[in-house]
Amino acid sequence: MPRTVLALTTLLVLGSTAAAQALPAADGASSSKASAAEQPASAGLLTAMQRDLGLTPAQAKTRLSAEKKATALEPKVRRTAGAAYGGSWFDAATNRLTVAVTDDASGATVRELRAAGVTVRTAEHTAKELDAAKARLDTLSAPDGVASWHVDPKAGTVVVGVVRGERDDADVQRFLDRARDAGPVAVKETATAPKTFAAGTVGGDPYYTGNVRCSIGFSVYGGFVTAGHCGGAGQSVSGWDGSYIGNFQGSSFPDNDYAWVNVGSGWWTVPVVLGWGTVPDQLVRGSGVAPIGASICRSGSTTHWHCGNVLAMNETVNYSQGAVHQMTKTSVCAEPGDSGGSFISGDQAQGVTSGGWGNCSGGGETWFQPINEILGRFGLTLHTA
Repeated sequence: MPRTVLALTTLLVLGSTAAAQALPAADGASSSKASAAEQPASAGLLTAMQRDLGLTPAQAKTRLSAEKKATALEPKVRRTAGAAYGGSWFDAATNRLTVAVTDDASGATVRELRAAGVTVRTAEHTAKELDAAKARLDTLSAPDGVASWHVDPKAGTVVVGVVRGERDDADVQRFLDRARDAGPVAVKETATAPKTFAAGTVGGDPYYTGNVRCSIGFSVYGGFVTAGHCGGAGQSVSGWDGSYIGNFQGSSFPDNDYAWVNVGSGWWTVPVVLGWGTVPDQLVRGSGVAPIGASICRSGSTTHWHCGNVLAMNETVNYSQGAVHQMTKTSVCAEPGDSGGSFISGDQAQGVTSGGWGNCSGGGETWFQPINEILGRFGLTLHTA
């Protein structure tokens, strides 16, 4: 990888006076800040959405604007629906948030939801019931032939992913029988078993821990967050140039897949997701959670920018090293070395890359650990523009 591209990697943790001055949110002019804040996303993110989602420039901008509205609306309509809430998702066909409620929801509640601008659907089960069923599955030990499980609000069930060709396996059958006893379950075939996206050492990439290469996620005050499988607490971290950055201050994997690294020795943080020289860098302005169905993009040191959609939330992923909980599944591809990298929707941080299946030549699916869970777990504050 050319050194000029690699130098961009250091912007996330190194920064520079010239780079900081080039950012619209850091130039000291209030008008420039306001103008930047009004933009739905960087030109590079829009370009990646057009490439990976088949959108025109106008469609990409319209969708980002609609998703921003849906992201802000989701917690409000959840409160409005109350005990009748059955889940929600973003419908890309209509650019609207859809909310499912059980048939005991009052007429006044349904009218209030529709007045808020959402589409209302009837659900057989509440989100609380589905989450409880999924939690019962989390107590089970899953065989290798079971890839993952999550609540699907559109289907109103817990969806269990089974690796292709493994459904008739006796251990898989026993797991599915126990899963069905836990609540409403549907089975979906997945192409292959999930794996993490760390990689062996290669020269000139963002950071190293021992013989593992991973990608930086998001800047926090005092360091950056990344994937837990990239290193354990206390391990030393070096940058693309081999210089010492800091150490893993906290790490969890499996069960979770998150970690944070302190920075020092002349390194510092800036609120930027890198474009790797192929698209402009993206400023980070918050961590509002994009709903199921929303578009989302990922930046990583191996495959750079790729986009897709949010497919599921709170999914349990059954890696060979053990199950990891509360993951978000996406249709974005990734490859070894992308682990720990940034998932972003518009200018809102979403999470850090964990693993998946497939690649960026033939496609695949990738999971990330949500950023707000990481911030809360370690008491960190996201560095925003």
